Amino acid sequence: MGALEEILQRHPVWRGGALAKAVTALPTGFAALDAELPSGGWPRQGLTELLAEDAGIGELGLILPALAALTGAGKRAVWVSPLHLPYAPALAAAGVDLTALVVVAPPSRRDALWAAEQALRSGSCHVLAAWLKKPRYAELQRLAVAAEASHAVAFLFRPLAAAAESSPACLRLALEPAGAALAVHIIKRRGAPLAAPLRLPLERPFHVLGRASLPRLAGDDARAARRLHLPVHA
Repeated sequence: MGALEEILQRHPVWRGGALAKAVTALPTGFAALDAELPSGGWPRQGLTELLAEDAGIGELGLILPALAALTGAGKRAVWVSPLHLPYAPALAAAGVDLTALVVVAPPSRRDALWAAEQALRSGSCHVLAAWLKKPRYAELQRLAVAAEASHAVAFLFRPLAAAAESSPACLRLALEPAGAALAVHIIKRRGAPLAAPLRLPLERPFHVLGRASLPRLAGDDARAARRLHLPVHA
């Protein structure tokens, strides 16, 4: 065994073709995706970008299992500037505890960035989902630093065109509809990019954003939805 190989065997040196290990990770709920992500899931202490040409292709379905797991364990989730008003019955049907969800609608782009950063720095936010309008690299860097200093899972939804821009995010996924599935291109991760996209089957019994014909909520879920100013189907 050569000297270099001996060093590689004895020390945790990352090799270019291998996946680096994130500090900790949260399972995505999709085994095929977990197998391709460092440490087997969504990175904690890091920023994840989800890039899609159009909203409503299943991008939220990709994060709902993690959102349900965290809120079900009593952890707080914060959504900043979602494109449409979240639909409470759909979230509850997906297993999200509405009492642990906070939706923030800042009046400006600058306020939205501040709210997202403060949520991560607060120590009481365990999963962040943010939709920011045309963030600059320096602003993304501030958000990435805040995510790395936290123990939260941080998602940033951006247009697909942003894939051509530099980003400090540790994980970037480009998403495209693929029939009843979602095509997931891993364009950046701690390790080599994934050559071929993954096809993840998504259940689509409801819309998470916007109104739809869904079962009504009752009891605690309905009261939680009203406290969050989310629509409750009547």
